[in-house]
Amino acid sequence: MDAAEFVELFQDTYLRFHRRDDKRSELHGASRAVLMHLATTGPLTIGEASHHLARAQSVVSEIVDGLEHKGLLERMRDPRDKRRVLVWLTDAGHAALARDREVLERPFVEAALARMTDADRAALFTGLRALLHAAPRPEEKPHD
Repeated sequence: MDAAEFVELFQDTYLRFHRRDDKRSELHGASRAVLMHLATTGPLTIGEASHHLARAQSVVSEIVDGLEHKGLLERMRDPRDKRRVLVWLTDAGHAALARDREVLERPFVEAALARMTDADRAALFTGLRALLHAAPRPEEKPHD
């Protein structure tokens, strides 16, 4: 088995198992960026978020308003400084972000795994872990 065969198998696997619903459309670019940034950094003020995202504060404020209206973000007073208002993900915001990150149709994968033998499932997971372990880091160039 070589890289070309792996690439072909991976493409076939992706086409068989990729998500086919419209859940990913729940979050659009700017909204996704704000949620992902907050999930990484923790609660921030709108000013801090706008600085980190290199966007105008009015733009981030508008995005936050929309996400808050959808129940994905909430505003809260900073416990260390009651004058500051922080924005943070609600449980629904965390769930929306998790759904947005899913690439594969979980029921399809579950059905396929259920049809496999224990040995084949173990080999699949061992192989995937080995592949990820051997993969070059994004900042590295692959060796020829």
